[in-house]
This record gives sequence, structure tokens and C-alpha cells, in this order.
Amino acid sequence: MLDIFLRTLPFFAIIGLGFGAGRTGFLSPSATAALTRFVFFFPLSAMIFRFAANLTLQEIFNPDLLWAYLVGSIAAYLLATAVAFWRKQDAPTSAVEAQCAVIGNVGFLGLPMMAILFGEASVGPMMLILTIDLVVFSSLIVILIKLGKGKGVAPSTLLLALKGLVANPMILSITAGLLWSASELAIPGPMNDFLMILSGAATPGALFAIGASLAIKSSERLQVAAWLSFGKLFIHPACVAICALWLFPVAAYPAQIAISAAALPVAGNVYMLAQYYNVAPQRASAAIFLSTVASIVTLPMVIAWVSTF
Repeated sequence: MLDIFLRTLPFFAIIGLGFGAGRTGFLSPSATAALTRFVFFFPLSAMIFRFAANLTLQEIFNPDLLWAYLVGSIAAYLLATAVAFWRKQDAPTSAVEAQCAVIGNVGFLGLPMMAILFGEASVGPMMLILTIDLVVFSSLIVILIKLGKGKGVAPSTLLLALKGLVANPMILSITAGLLWSASELAIPGPMNDFLMILSGAATPGALFAIGASLAIKSSERLQVAAWLSFGKLFIHPACVAICALWLFPVAAYPAQIAISAAALPVAGNVYMLAQYYNVAPQRASAAIFLSTVASIVTLPMVIAWVSTF
């Protein structure tokens, strides 16, 4: 446990450094937004493309893992939704709370952390998990919010969700990388060097951007945020573990990756969606902050546990 904690500590130390830069005003909110956008569109995309270009579709697509992670996530999603309805929340707010309970920071935190802790073989399972989050749940929240606001699922709503997927640089990078892999062409030396140099900024840039973003997020509704953080850090990985170990038995290594990924803190894009649709943005913000702070302890605990498989 101590060894895992010490290995994850540098990741959270960089997040803390970013938090300090944002809290002291060294990095303004507009600069933080620009940094996040830069990392999202350039270094992170380069890293994902480079990983995917060296993988085959078979190395990414694991049917058992897909079902284990998807069904486990749906179980946690439905539980969070049921609790929200029990607390008499409206449908759009319930959708945001459920999103907080299942969407982890896979892109900015999970991919680089798992690659270092579990080796580059973790990239295939992590890309599958990232695709599930983006294709299934990022589309689902848009549809549920529209339905909750009484606007129905018009073709324009489905088109909006589709546009969000097509324009997402992570999806584009995975797709482009797999197409390159399928072509069986070697990446030219200069191109590979370019990708290596650019993707080298992904991990520190993403972690620093997470910390700086946390500095400007609200910490309102702490009681609800504590429940959502508990759901994300404990209930979600527990549901995925039940599915991966018993319902849809997965080999030990991908099961370790899936359960660890489920234990990641709430992703920042949940706040962006909540803010865009003006549905409980402070609640999502607080859940992101609390879950990220708590995951300094909880994530090593989960990784230490799965490492015994």
C-alpha cells in the first residue's frame, strides 16, 4: 500500500502544484482554460494517437471487459439516479449526479497514471474504457437533460450528441491511430520524434491543468458532493469489480485496469456539461474537487487491492 501511495504521489503533487498556481493567481482562470484546451487538443491527442497507432483493434476491443465495465457503470449510474430521485431531485439534476458517479478522469489522469503504474499494455483497456465513457455516457447525459427539460429527443438532440463525439479529439485520435495501425505502415522517424516530443507535455500539462482548474471551482453543496465522491471512488469500482470478477469474468490484468479506472475521481468535463446546460454546476464542481482530494488516499488503496489479483 505504501509503495503504491508513493508511486501515485508525484501525480497528485503536480496537481497540487497546479492548484497552488491557480489559487495564488499565478495562473488566471483564462490562462487555465487556455492550458486545458492546449493539453486536450495537442499533447494528449498526440499521446493517444501514438499509443493507438502501435496497437491493433484486438488489443483494444475486449468483449468481456467492455461488458464488465459498461454493466458495472450502468449499475452505479442507476443507483446514483435512484438516490437523486429519492431526494426529490428533478431529472436533469439526477442525470448530472449520476454522471458524477461514473465518469472518471480517464483522459487527463488515468491514461498516463496507468501506463506508468501498470505498463503500456494498460493503454488498450484504458482506451476501451475512455470510448465507453465518451460514446455512451457523454451522449446519455445530453439526451436525459433534454428529456428532463421537456424538449424530447428530437433529431437535433441526437445530432448534437453525434457532433460532440465526432469533434472530440480523443475519439479522433483513437480512430486515426487505429487506422494507421491497420495500414501496417511504420511511423516515419521525424513523425515519431514529433509525437514523442509533443506527447511528453501531456502528463505534466494535464495534471497541472487539473490542479489549476480545481482552484477556481466552487465547493458548495459539500454534503451532496461527499455522497457523489463516495459513489465515484467506492461504489463505481465495487460495481465494476463485481462484474469483472464474477458476472463477466475478465482476465486478471484487464480487470485490474478496469477497477482502477473506475476508482478515478470525477472528470472535469462533467462540470463543463453541467455549466453549459445550467444544471447543478456547483454540485458537479464540488464533487470534482472532493473526489480528487480524497483519491490521493482512496486510489492507491484500490490499486494496492487489485495488484493482489
